Amino acid sequence: MNERDNIIAMIPARIGSTRLKMKNLALLNGQPMIAYAIEAAKASGVFSRIVVNSDNDVFAEIAKRHGVEFYLRPLELGSSNAKSDNVVYDFMLKHKADITVWVNPISPLQTGDEIREIIDYFVMNKLDTLITVKKEYVHSVYENNPVNFNKDDKFAKTQDLEPVQTFVYSIMMWKSKPFVKSMKDKGYAFFLGKVGYYPVSKLTSIIVKTSADLKLIEFILKSKLMINEDFLYDEVVHRL
Repeated sequence: MNERDNIIAMIPARIGSTRLKMKNLALLNGQPMIAYAIEAAKASGVFSRIVVNSDNDVFAEIAKRHGVEFYLRPLELGSSNAKSDNVVYDFMLKHKADITVWVNPISPLQTGDEIREIIDYFVMNKLDTLITVKKEYVHSVYENNPVNFNKDDKFAKTQDLEPVQTFVYSIMMWKSKPFVKSMKDKGYAFFLGKVGYYPVSKLTSIIVKTSADLKLIEFILKSKLMINEDFLYDEVVHRL
């Protein structure tokens, strides 16, 4: 069997949220936030199934509206104390696939094209685990200690730094069988086997955690500001 023939998208949608209540239902340019993840998954054209995984039936209606499946997870996996390993494990036991992809609604600007590129990278590099990241060329410290620069030397140019990579979580994915085995044998599985990290676009890296994040994404969606190579410059540039 070709791995590409059996890839399932799991779109998590917990009704509760500690920092921003019911954020998956918050409207962005007239659509609930989760709708963007669903439509991006559909546009990628790589999934054999797309399933909204929630602890509340309210998301069943949204799933139906967008022509995808719905799975009502056990109530205990909907609490803020539920571990992501357990959420994925429960889903995998109920939904058989070669690869399970967590398509995260907190990144509404992620595109179907990028999702397809990420899965291509996963398959091409024969990974067992992949998590998306934001790559930044910035001077970074941890507990007041330099991470990627030397304070006993001249100040390094940002382009010469080793980039730091912070998790975006827009896509997380695993080979399903090894994940299930690790959970049974060890009780955890998030970083199993050969792990890869994929740097996403600037827009994808904008994730929703607060109301301010929602406002920023709403502005981008309404103004249709997309990054491209056709930059405009001040008129003085013409004198160069």
